[in-house]
Amino acid sequence: MLEINTHNASILLSAASKEHYPKDNLPEVALAGRSNVGKSSFINTLLGRKNLARTSSKPGKTQLLNFFNIDNQLRFVDVPGYGYAKVSKSQRVKWGKMIEEYLVTRDNLKVVISLVDFRHEPSVDDIQMYEFLKYYEIPVIIVATKADKVARGKWNKHESIIKKSLNFDDSDDFIVFSSVDRTGFKLSWDKILTYL
Repeated sequence: MLEINTHNASILLSAASKEHYPKDNLPEVALAGRSNVGKSSFINTLLGRKNLARTSSKPGKTQLLNFFNIDNQLRFVDVPGYGYAKVSKSQRVKWGKMIEEYLVTRDNLKVVISLVDFRHEPSVDDIQMYEFLKYYEIPVIIVATKADKVARGKWNKHESIIKKSLNFDDSDDFIVFSSVDRTGFKLSWDKILTYL
């Protein structure tokens, strides 16, 4: 098992197309999800950092693929959040192409962490993202964020609603996560490392 010093993490570069991707063979883990699903908080929690990934009260802040170098052993790739209303249709199409190009053509990509909000039924975008990853046979881990906002007695119910909406494949991993109390922290790392 890889030993990774998560504190040795930095933002490496932002890319709009494959010409700008890093040119090496370090494994990459992409993070995808709606604009306000808590992607930056997830990254910061896993890396034990306060604001390496910018958390913003204005969703839709990430507009490029942001590559984070972690201990020179792997990279997190923060994908622009989808489903944000204030972005023009042409901008959304552009983002879609950029995300698709990365997910489908990038050999370094080992697994996609698809984040959904544990409190709500998955959005159309969430479902499309999961179907897209399954279609292209890209390994995926579903991480349900903001678990601290759901009473523990209702976790099973919320999990089964999400799985049913996604038409979830039981061979995939499903992790209940909270950046507030670090629920799912160790499990997230354990699962990520199995793909590297």
